[in-house]
Amino acid sequence: MQPNRSALIVAVPEAEPVVAAHRERLDQAASWGVPAHVTILYPFLPPGEIDEPARAAIAQVARAVPAFFMTLATICWFDRRVVWLAPDPSEPFRRLTAALTARFPRARPYDGAFADVVPHLTVGHDHPVEVLEAAAAGVEPHLPIHARVSSLRLIAATTEAADRWTTLAEFPLG
Repeated sequence: MQPNRSALIVAVPEAEPVVAAHRERLDQAASWGVPAHVTILYPFLPPGEIDEPARAAIAQVARAVPAFFMTLATICWFDRRVVWLAPDPSEPFRRLTAALTARFPRARPYDGAFADVVPHLTVGHDHPVEVLEAAAAGVEPHLPIHARVSSLRLIAATTEAADRWTTLAEFPLG
């Protein structure tokens, strides 16, 4: 993540007791204050460009998706480099990403690096596979995790080192 970047996420506080210790060691974003979450749109706009019309547009998109319950019950992998939990259902997350990308076409998920954006909650990444496997084994006995998704959160890194992310706004779902 780079300085002067922002993201739209769904924070999942219900996952913190299960994943926090692993994320602290294996996901640099946790050390920046980013909570356990499912990314909706990263990168978003530079924080200085998120004005009242942009916030109103985000709020409108959020209201168009009803609040919902989800479950994190499955451990998955991206190329044995990223261990993550799959949210079920994933469709509301995909709808939020699609609607926000349509509304803000400059903000392409992961800078367009992936053809399919897969909703996920990262447990750890870019560590030796045996370390990530141990984290997965530590998480598995605590699954499933149930959560109610009721808001979209706008977060931003504004320091040069990008080592501190803060919440700028919360947008309730419909």
